[in-house]
Amino acid sequence: MIPQELVETMLEDKKVRTAITRGSHFYFFHLYFAHYVKYETAEFQKEILSLTENESVKKMFIVSFRGSGKSTIITTSYPIWAILGKLEKKFVLILCHTKSQAKQHMMNLRRELESNRLLRNDLGPFQEEDDEWGSSSLVFSQYGARITVASTEQSIRGLRHNQYRPDLIIADDVEDIASTKTRESRDKTYQWLTGEVIPAGDKNTKVVVIGNLLHEDSLLMRLRKNVQENKIDGVFKEYPLVDENNLILWTGKYADLNAIETEHKSVGNENSWQREYMLKILPAEDQIIFREWIRYYDVMPSKERLSSIRIGMDLAISEKETADYTAMVIGWLYADEKGTSKIFIDSICINKRMDFTDTIDKCMELHMALKSNKRPDFVIEDVAYQRALPQILTQKGLSARRVLIGGQDKRSLLAFASHKIKNGEVLFPRKGCEDLISQMVNFGIEKHDDLADAFTTLMLDIVDIPNYRVPSITVLKFERHPTDRISRDLGDTPWRGGRWEQIF
Repeated sequence: MIPQELVETMLEDKKVRTAITRGSHFYFFHLYFAHYVKYETAEFQKEILSLTENESVKKMFIVSFRGSGKSTIITTSYPIWAILGKLEKKFVLILCHTKSQAKQHMMNLRRELESNRLLRNDLGPFQEEDDEWGSSSLVFSQYGARITVASTEQSIRGLRHNQYRPDLIIADDVEDIASTKTRESRDKTYQWLTGEVIPAGDKNTKVVVIGNLLHEDSLLMRLRKNVQENKIDGVFKEYPLVDENNLILWTGKYADLNAIETEHKSVGNENSWQREYMLKILPAEDQIIFREWIRYYDVMPSKERLSSIRIGMDLAISEKETADYTAMVIGWLYADEKGTSKIFIDSICINKRMDFTDTIDKCMELHMALKSNKRPDFVIEDVAYQRALPQILTQKGLSARRVLIGGQDKRSLLAFASHKIKNGEVLFPRKGCEDLISQMVNFGIEKHDDLADAFTTLMLDIVDIPNYRVPSITVLKFERHPTDRISRDLGDTPWRGGRWEQIF
C-alpha cells in the first residue's frame, strides 16, 4: 500500500514523515496507527479518509457496519491528525451519548498517546486536564490545541479553547435504541445537534456524525433526508458489510460469502446482524403497519370519480401541555375505472391541542373549505365526552355521525385497517402526512397516537362494518402462530408472529 522504501525513510527521518503525514490523513493513519491495520484497506475506508482531508466538506455523516474501523479512523486518528496535519485545528470536540462513553474515548486517546512512542515523540508534549465545563481534555501545548470529550448530558454552550470555538466537532454514536423509541426523544437529539452542537462552532467548523441506523426517524436518518433534499450542504455515506448487489465491501477481511456467513453465525443474534452489519432498520416485533406498505400519490383523481369526503376525528379533553391532541384525518373516496374504491388521505392533517369550542370552529372551517367538492362527513368515536360533538355539528348544518368502538383496543383497530394499506387501497400524499405515518408505523412506541386513532375511526366508517354500528361488537383474540394470517374478515394481511381469530 505504501512503498516499503518510503516507509523506512519516514520511520528514520522525522522531518520526512511529518511533511508527508501532515498533508495526508491516509499516510498519517497507516504510519502512526499501523498496529490497527491488520487487513488490506478497503475502498470505503479510503473514501472516509479522503473525506476527512477534504476541507470543502463541512458536514459529513457516516453509517458503517460494526468492525469497519470507522471509530478508529474518525474518533481516534482524525482528531490527532486534524491538529498535527494541514487542517491545523485548534479545538476538537468529541461528543458521545453518555459520560461513561466519553470517559472511554478519552482513555483510548490517552492510552494511544502514552503507548505509541512514535506518535508521542512527534506530537508531544501533551497533558490531560479537567476544564470548567466538567469535560476531560487533552492539551497539545506546542500546537496551541485541545481535544475535549463530552457527552450529550453536558452543556457545551460557550465552549472555547483560548480564543477558539470548536473547529472540528465529532459526534460518535450519540443515540441508542432506547433514545430513539419515542418521537419526543428523537426530536430532543435532533434539536440538540442542530440547536446546540452545530452553533457551538463557527463558519469554518467541520461537523462529523457517525453511528448506526437505529430507527427510521433517528438522527442519522433525518440527516440523510436533509442531505438528499439539499436542506444541508453535506455528504452522507452508508457502508453495509454486503451491499444491495451482494458485493462485499471489505474483501481484505472477508474474502467471500462463506467468510460473511461465518461472521454471521458468530454474531448469533439475527437482529444485531441485520441492524449492525447490514444496516437494516428493524421494526418492533409487534409492529402493525410497515413503512414499505405505504403507497403515495402525487395528484388526486378527477372530481367526477369522487364519491365522498370523510373526516375521522379523535378528540382531546383539555389544552394542557400533558394532554393528548385533537386529531382530524381527511379521506377522499374515489372509484377507479373498475369501480374499486380507493382512499386518498389529504395532506392536511389536524393535530393540535384544542378545547371543545375550538374543535367546533375547526370543523366549521373544514366544512366551508371542502363543501364545494363534496359535503364532508365528520366521523367521531361514540364514547363518553365525544358523543356530544356529532349532535352539535348536526345542529349547525354539518354532516356528522358516530362510530362504535366498544371494547376494542387501539392495536386491534389499527390492525383491522392494515390490509387496506398494504393492498394499496389507501394512498398518502408525498408531503403532509409524515406525523400520521410515523404514528402508525411506530404505534405503541410514540408518546402520542391521536392521528393514528383518527385514521382508524375514519377507516371503520369507510368500511362500514355493521358490527361497529350496533352494541354487539366483534371481539378479536390474538393467538401466536408464526405461519397464520389474519382471518378472512380482516383481509389477508400477515400478522407478525401470530393470528387474529374471531370469538363471539
